[in-house]
Amino acid sequence: MFTRRLGIDLGTTNTLVFLPEKGIVINEPTAVAIRKPDDSVLAVGAEAKEMVGRTPDNIVTYRPLKEGVIADYYITQKMIKYFISKSVGSFNIFRPEVVISVPAGITSTEFRAVMNAAKEAGAKDVHLVKEPLLAALGAGIPIHSSEGNMIVNIGGGTTEVAVISLGGIVAWSSLRVAGNLFDRSISDYIKKNYSLAIGETTAENIKINIGTALTGKKEMEMKIRGRDLGTGLPKDLVVDSDEVAGAINPHLVDIVNEVQSVFNVTPPELAADIMEKGVILSGGSSQLRQIDNFFQRSLGVPAYRAETPFYCVSKGTAKILSHIDVYKRTLLNKRS
Repeated sequence: MFTRRLGIDLGTTNTLVFLPEKGIVINEPTAVAIRKPDDSVLAVGAEAKEMVGRTPDNIVTYRPLKEGVIADYYITQKMIKYFISKSVGSFNIFRPEVVISVPAGITSTEFRAVMNAAKEAGAKDVHLVKEPLLAALGAGIPIHSSEGNMIVNIGGGTTEVAVISLGGIVAWSSLRVAGNLFDRSISDYIKKNYSLAIGETTAENIKINIGTALTGKKEMEMKIRGRDLGTGLPKDLVVDSDEVAGAINPHLVDIVNEVQSVFNVTPPELAADIMEKGVILSGGSSQLRQIDNFFQRSLGVPAYRAETPFYCVSKGTAKILSHIDVYKRTLLNKRS
């Protein structure tokens, strides 16, 4: 059986690929390793991520998407081609029909760049759907209802806030504050307070293992190793969850303020619906401990983490693919 359709959650940090009847077949970092000086692709995905911070001068690792959009066209095209080939097979005679997630605030230039990159990578037809709509679909939100629903999708490069009603986005905002910035803040905190340099992988592991949005709930500790900036030698350090919460708190406050700004331009009837039903959190970075309680305390509105928030966008592509003829008339390839 030849696969002709697939969905791609093209994220700044991770890329997921969904195939009908098979489910999610790829979940790999959005990373590419390039060999210099000929710019040949050495590795993509998980293999490339493992090389970060460990390469000689002639190998450079890239994250070709920055804050949700293409930062390097050539490398992105190579990466998409790799993911498509890995999903459907290099010798599949049918070029697949592809649904790809894009940020709500995508420009016409960025829109064309994603379309062209996917087509050059081997896709026959490319359908772009705004990420908040896919996240809402994947979270089980009835997007075609006349009632208002708010989704806050916190990814690696961006946080997107959207109010959805009648199959469209009524009010939205995109903020370049998300999981990657959390990691950098953790790294900066440890450097400033302990004169210890750590890599981005270590910072990410700290966030995943002991990160929390609220202090004093259940203190956790983690032993890490970095380079002492005074001696230049390796050094061990124990950090706790309250320190992590303090490091990332300013960014969480920025996200809450952005949600409030979207509320301010939401029609009163829809805002009342959201006050009653609550805000839905999705995206990989919404898995941060206590983040739903942080939002609820800050906004005074119920906040709920979606089931399997990391997979909401890819699950949304699955729903599009299962009813693609219907969605072609409503959501697909609309830029506004």
